[in-house]
Amino acid sequence: MTAPRRIYMDNAATSFPKPPAVHEAMAQYAAELGASPGRGSYRESVEAGKLLDRCRQRINTLIGGADPDHVVFTLNCTDALNHAIRGIVWADASRPRHLITTDLDHNSILRPFNALCRHDHISQTRVPVDPRTGLVDPDDIRRAITPHTCLIATLHGSNVTGAVQDIAAIGAIARDHDVLYCVDAAQTLGHTPVDVDAMHIDLLAAPGHKGLLGPLGTGFLYIRPGVERHMTTIREGGTGSVSELDTQPDFMPDRFEPGSHNTIGIVGLDAGVGHILAESVDTLHAHEQRLVRLFLDALDAADTPGLHLYGPPTPDHRCGVFSIRIDGYDAPVDLSAALEADFGVLTRSGLHCAPGAHATIGTASLGGTTRLSFGPYLTDDDVRHAADAIASLCRLKATAGV
Repeated sequence: MTAPRRIYMDNAATSFPKPPAVHEAMAQYAAELGASPGRGSYRESVEAGKLLDRCRQRINTLIGGADPDHVVFTLNCTDALNHAIRGIVWADASRPRHLITTDLDHNSILRPFNALCRHDHISQTRVPVDPRTGLVDPDDIRRAITPHTCLIATLHGSNVTGAVQDIAAIGAIARDHDVLYCVDAAQTLGHTPVDVDAMHIDLLAAPGHKGLLGPLGTGFLYIRPGVERHMTTIREGGTGSVSELDTQPDFMPDRFEPGSHNTIGIVGLDAGVGHILAESVDTLHAHEQRLVRLFLDALDAADTPGLHLYGPPTPDHRCGVFSIRIDGYDAPVDLSAALEADFGVLTRSGLHCAPGAHATIGTASLGGTTRLSFGPYLTDDDVRHAADAIASLCRLKATAGV
């Protein structure tokens, strides 16, 4: 028997494949430069610094930022969110601080919030979301604001349900109440339009290795000019600048970038963002939305007894992330195994580092869901194949009388 083709549908974890230019740029840096930017005046170090500057400029263009120097490179999106959350809270830790997020958010927000709330003067509110659609009502966030609220942090697209929140509306509410707004764009940036100015975003965190098509170990935090004055650093160290001082520089981006950069990773990220700008986010978004609609329509038209599909039932307010369960597969990992073994569809099962999201949709006690997530290199045929695979497994279990 011929083994089924392998179709990668775990892009919510990390995108694959990457554009060839990403690998080529990293290989060229390793072979021809190899130097640490900002640590020398020789050509290779200077050229490496220029590559970092170009990556900042490209990211700034992608998100409609005001200043490339306010694009701070981080280890990943989790690191970026920790910089934002802890930096805001600890900047004025002597008075009561109140934080707002939603039940749908990722542990990259929930865990820093919980750690901070061990202190008596720091509290939080988790705003519920509609369990059917996974969407939060922005007015519920408005009602959660108190005189002590210093930060609202929400994801843009859910890594569990695929629900895409109205971050522009939430951002406008935050701005009206003089509260800082941080957005986790891990599941959207690169294939969904994001404009930090139009959407009233003060802090934007994203990984480099997902929608931006770069390598693992990369990410960034955009800090709206002026917001840095309301933040403190959470790490300090060498920057290659003002080395005569034993205190952290007060200028951007050095203030938030201690230590040597992951230059080879950022070079790859630069190529990934360059690819996105060349293709255009609108084109990539249209491709994703076509696949989303095709997948939903194919499942709707197929015979799928026992299928549970979570998140928005239509393409509106959705990105290419889908959580499913099929009656008869008690453990999500068993469904993942069947999709891989019989159909070559590669998925991720479990709770996806988002326990509140799974509690909201009723799957926390069931071990979570099986997740399929799309990327820019998937085709219409790939998506039809996945939908047919799901339908086949539904019928198999139904025929077995499960």
